[in-house]
Order: sequence, then structure tokens, then C-alpha cells
Amino acid sequence: MQDVYARCGGRGFAIALRLLPTRADAEEVLQESFLEVWRRAREFDPDRGGLEGWVTTIVRTRAIDRLRAQGTVARVAEGASHQGPPVSAMPTAPDEAASQEESRARVQEALAQLPPEQREVVELAYFEGLSQREISERTGHPLGTVKTRARLALEKLGGLLDPP
Repeated sequence: MQDVYARCGGRGFAIALRLLPTRADAEEVLQESFLEVWRRAREFDPDRGGLEGWVTTIVRTRAIDRLRAQGTVARVAEGASHQGPPVSAMPTAPDEAASQEESRARVQEALAQLPPEQREVVELAYFEGLSQREISERTGHPLGTVKTRARLALEKLGGLLDPP
């Protein structure tokens, strides 16, 4: 478990910091997430995706659950749009930092290749934690349109981000 934390903790903490209003919330969500990782370890299937993706999905889901429980999704989303990305206080190894930066660049490059309306749906869902219904309400687009754009965007991103 220590290896899993060393490998995924920094990225998980950065995601929690980006989504949650306080550092304390991010720390609590990260701790809860790794307890869940421990409890659900048998469910991990490497054929369905990488360990980092599985862990960060758990962290992201827990953070969004906390936001919804606090009823602060709109306030945090508004604040996040005015801030830069958080700086993780957790030290990372140089090779891990380089790998994370390379992954980040690949994702940004892939997002840039999406049509603007598809990119908007992905960013609202992933970075602001909005549901498809909330995206529909915010953008004024029908729910079916939002769902279609999300599906098309994820299909395209899947193709763009598959290992060469």
C-alpha cells in the first residue's frame, strides 16, 4: 500500500486540492480515498486501466461527493475558474514529476484537439465535478446534447490518449 501511495498520492492530492475549497478537505478526502483503495483492492482490474487512473477516479469521486454533501459545488466552481492550478505540497521524485508533466501535456494536447463544445463538457464534468444535468442547466443545451457531446469527446480522447 505504501508503494501505491507513493505512486499515486501526489496526483490524488492535487486533484482533491483543485476540486475542494480547503486544504483540510483535500487531506481528508485523500485519506478516505486511500482507505477505500485498501478496502477495494481486490476489485482493481489492470485489464480495465492503470492503477493511477483507478486511484485518481476514487479520489475525484470522493471529492465530488464531499462538495455535493456540503452544497458548495457552484461556489467552488466559480472560485476555481479564477485561480490557477494548486501547487502540491507533496514532494515527488524527479522521474515521477517528469512523467506527470508528460501525461499532463498529452492530456492538454488531446483536449485541444476536441471541438470547443465537446471540450467544454469534459472540462465542466471533470474539473468542476458537474453532472450532465448540471452541465445542461449551466450551458443551456439540452441534456441529450450534453450526453452526446460527452460520449463523442470521451471516444475521441480514448483514441488520442491510447499508448502508441
